[in-house]
Amino acid sequence: MTKFSANLGFLFADLPLPDAIRAAKAAGFHAVECHWPYGVPPQDVKDALDETGLAMLGLNTNRGDVGKGENGLSAVPDRTEEARAALDEAISYAVAVGAGCIHVMAGFAEGTAAHETFIANLRYGCAAAQPHGITILIEPLNRYDAPGYFLKTTGQACEIIREVGTTNLKLMFDCYHVQLTEGDLSHRLANLLPVIGHIQFASVPDRGTPDHGEVNYRHIFQSISDLDYDAPLGAEYKPVGPTKDALGWLSEFSCGHCQTKLA
Repeated sequence: MTKFSANLGFLFADLPLPDAIRAAKAAGFHAVECHWPYGVPPQDVKDALDETGLAMLGLNTNRGDVGKGENGLSAVPDRTEEARAALDEAISYAVAVGAGCIHVMAGFAEGTAAHETFIANLRYGCAAAQPHGITILIEPLNRYDAPGYFLKTTGQACEIIREVGTTNLKLMFDCYHVQLTEGDLSHRLANLLPVIGHIQFASVPDRGTPDHGEVNYRHIFQSISDLDYDAPLGAEYKPVGPTKDALGWLSEFSCGHCQTKLA
């Protein structure tokens, strides 16, 4: 049986975060994750998680000045102090709500200085997160949605993971971004499994529900199951209209019977 996590950055986004957690539970999700929860008191989030029994899988570091178009700071030279403050903030919030992962956003940058900055900030974040049992994630973003983003491919991410050299740095494998940039999802998932810390998905190319588009998610979800990966998969798609009207795929793809038919 495939398990799914609701990414509350996109799903149930019209609700306050604690109510979105409750809505995710009522809809049949097995876990939740979010983007930037920092405006919500962590105790309110923790109370909703305890009430529903759902785990908060992860959250993102702050993006910086969104009004100026920033999308992360950790690979941006000369912004190290702010980047590490964002890491400290994310770790503190993750500890308070029991989140297991933090996605460290690289930001818009390029070149050797950006690479060295990212490595140094990741080492800082991994060292600070490790005593709490928190995994740091890095995620390549596609060139259509995030042109100029520092982290572009899974290969680049793997080189960074090797260079940082810590056990709690992993790859966020977002099928949507990887398909748009590199394709060959089934082989990449199998080859990269040892470094994958979380998997997300959405249809391609419109980033909608997984029951349409150019990726056959029946096949992908079965391939992931065949790899003995059983953690919840992150539904990070953009619903058209209310989330409750864009959940027809959930019972079908969660169904053990449906998975058996694919084997």
